[in-house]
Amino acid sequence: MTTRVACLGDSLTRAQISTDYLGLVERRHPPGEVRLARFGGNGDFAYNLLRRLDAVVADPPDVITVLIGTNDARASLAGYPVEQAMKRKQLPQRPSDGWFQQCLGTIVERLRAETDATIGLLSLPVLGQRLDGAAAQASQAYSRLIAEVATANAAAYLPLHERQVEELRRADPSPVPYREPTPAAGLGVFIRHAVLRRSLDTISRRRGLVLTTDHIHQNSRGAALVAEVIDTWLPTGSA
Repeated sequence: MTTRVACLGDSLTRAQISTDYLGLVERRHPPGEVRLARFGGNGDFAYNLLRRLDAVVADPPDVITVLIGTNDARASLAGYPVEQAMKRKQLPQRPSDGWFQQCLGTIVERLRAETDATIGLLSLPVLGQRLDGAAAQASQAYSRLIAEVATANAAAYLPLHERQVEELRRADPSPVPYREPTPAAGLGVFIRHAVLRRSLDTISRRRGLVLTTDHIHQNSRGAALVAEVIDTWLPTGSA
């Protein structure tokens, strides 16, 4: 039996400038045991994902994973270009923790109502790599909100944030300060990776980053932790 898995999220799931965790999950299984479908939107907030659910429920999978909230958490940080993001992503209101939690709860409610899928909500990857920094603390705070939604809606909580914190503590990385990536910086990573054929791990190493290329998008080490957390929980043979 093949277990059909829908992976919902933002640019980390789209995987254009982030190592593809979907491929890593598939490689952890014998051929044909799992089949993953990608539903990732670059720059998406929880609100944007909520508006994209028609494609998911139109062909209901056996399992759904949700990795969303990184951009909602970033919007809480000083220096984040909130107005530009609201315009670019057509947000009807200013991002906030309460609105994020409301949107995520509605996502789970609709998936529960319109599919029979087993649902897992991932906590967020660590923003930056200074665990005492504002960015990392924001990703921790939003991960707590995700845990509350999972509990309230009888969904599984997949502790990605906690696993990445463990990895960073073990690595004892240099305290590279968090910098909010600009669109130009993201384009630069894309060009180095897709055009100049530099690996995302090389980009990370040159910047002194352990899990990411730019404090947000995952290198192979960061994406491997996403795959590990999903696969540890993933129910197979349910199709």
